[in-house]
Amino acid sequence: MSNIPFQTIDWASIEKTEHQGETGTAWWQTVQFTGLRVRLVEYSAGYIADHWCQKGHLVHCLEGEFISELSMGEKAILAKGDTYIVSDDCSSHRSISPHGVKLLIVDGGFLRKT
Repeated sequence: MSNIPFQTIDWASIEKTEHQGETGTAWWQTVQFTGLRVRLVEYSAGYIADHWCQKGHLVHCLEGEFISELSMGEKAILAKGDTYIVSDDCSSHRSISPHGVKLLIVDGGFLRKT
């Protein structure tokens, strides 16, 4: 990962990209650095991810509530102010959003499993 000089992110100027889930929609606003990705992500009400993810993430809930479901059946409910973190290849997880949610998600090489 390279050094990142001080900067601010004007999220209003970052384009939203649409990603369909198994049900519902996710909208991503992404800022990419070498080895680091920072996203504002919104899930619509009724969103269920269309895949089980193996990547590592640091996920902070900004608004609303969502469920992080693990492939082993465990579920964690995260609400505004809650955060989860997981390294690459340490779980199969997916997001479920019954009522809609807004998240800050950070991922990149620093989460590689050692």
